Amino acid sequence: MIQGQLILVSAPSGAGKTSLVSAALEGDQHLVVAVSHTTREPRVGEQDGVNYHFVNHNKFGQMIAGEEFLEYAEVFDNRYGTSRSEVSGERENGQDVILEIDWQGAAQVRAIMPDAVSIFILPPSIQTLEDRLISRGQNTAENIQRRLGEASLEMASAVNFDYLIINDDFDIALAQLLSVIRTGRQSTAIQTQRPEIKSLLGL
Repeated sequence: MIQGQLILVSAPSGAGKTSLVSAALEGDQHLVVAVSHTTREPRVGEQDGVNYHFVNHNKFGQMIAGEEFLEYAEVFDNRYGTSRSEVSGERENGQDVILEIDWQGAAQVRAIMPDAVSIFILPPSIQTLEDRLISRGQNTAENIQRRLGEASLEMASAVNFDYLIINDDFDIALAQLLSVIRTGRQSTAIQTQRPEIKSLLGL
C-alpha cells in the first residue's frame, strides 16, 4: 500500500479554508481530513467527530501527557490538536490526509515531518477578510478586530509554506488546491513506493 501525503492547509480566519477543503474532499475520493481535537464550544451546525472532536480542558491535558498529539496549539484562548494515530492510520491506508491547521501547528508538524506539503490560503485583501467575518454573523465587533490583528501575524508566516493560494475566485482557488495535491502524488517519493515502478527502475 502506498503511503498517502500529509497536506497542511493554513489560513487566517475568514479566508475560506474550510469551504475550500470541504469542496476538495467532495471532488477527490483519495482525500480525507484529519479531525482535530479542540476545547472550544461547537458553533451552530457543527458535529462532534465530524468538524472537531470536542473535549474539555482536562481531557486535552491528559492527551498531551500521553503524547497523543502530532501537534497542538492555543488559539483565541482555546486549544487545538491533531491525533497522531488518526493521521498515521489514514496515510497507511493510502489516503492523502489534510490537516486544517493554524500556522503555529504547521510549523510544529513541518519540523518533525519535513515531507509534509504545506499550503497557505490568502484572502484577496484585508477588507475582504473583514467583510467575510462580518457576514458570518457569529463574531462581535471586538472579536472581529482581534481576528484581523491575528490575521496579520498569521499571514506573515505564509512565506514559510510551500504553496500560496489566493481565494478571490472560489472555483479557481479550488482548482489550484487540487492541482497542488494531485501533482504531489506524482513525486518520486510517492511513485517509487509502487511495486511496478520499483521493478521498472530496478529498486
